[in-house]
Amino acid sequence: MRSDPVVLARLASDGLVHHDGIRWTTTRRWQGAMARAASALVDDPRAFDLRLPVAHALVELYGADAPDDELAGLVEAMAAVEAGLLEG
Repeated sequence: MRSDPVVLARLASDGLVHHDGIRWTTTRRWQGAMARAASALVDDPRAFDLRLPVAHALVELYGADAPDDELAGLVEAMAAVEAGLLEG
């Protein structure tokens, strides 16, 4: 899955990802938000879907009032980055 370069640029400018010269990787700020999301969702059986903790973390960072279409694009991009990191 390829992510929108504009969305990735926004995530980078917001301090959530950076490009290490080979691939996109996450920052400590993002990793903290994901850790808090995982903690909040530990008993949720739906949490196996990577998009749920990603969405939870993004809502924490951008606020519940962020437009749905904007959040959807951010979730897609961050889930792709996370999946790429999990694959190695």
